[in-house]
Amino acid sequence: MPTPKIFESEYRFCLILWQNEPIKSTELAKLCKDKLDWSKTTTYTVIKRLCERGVIQNENTIVTSIVSKEEAQLSELDEMVDKKFEGSLPAFIAAFGRRQSLSDAEIEEIRRIIQR
Repeated sequence: MPTPKIFESEYRFCLILWQNEPIKSTELAKLCKDKLDWSKTTTYTVIKRLCERGVIQNENTIVTSIVSKEEAQLSELDEMVDKKFEGSLPAFIAAFGRRQSLSDAEIEEIRRIIQR
């Protein structure tokens, strides 16, 4: 089953949730007010939308994630590679390598990942 799309503002909300879950929806609304300057209504609307899409769940006012941070990141990366690099992971890696200053340790870590 594909990971549901999480839009940018929803992702910022999810970052707060992932750091604090499980959490009561009222506490989550307070955190979103502090960190995102959202009203309680905005937070509850986002909770409802993400529940409907299967990203999070809200049972007895306790909010938890269904989609992990790692799953969301991988899904976004897959979408970007498909859209911007015509599905070519080597093209993405080549472009990334040209734009980033990588330390020798980072290059070695990337080599280890590729070899696996």
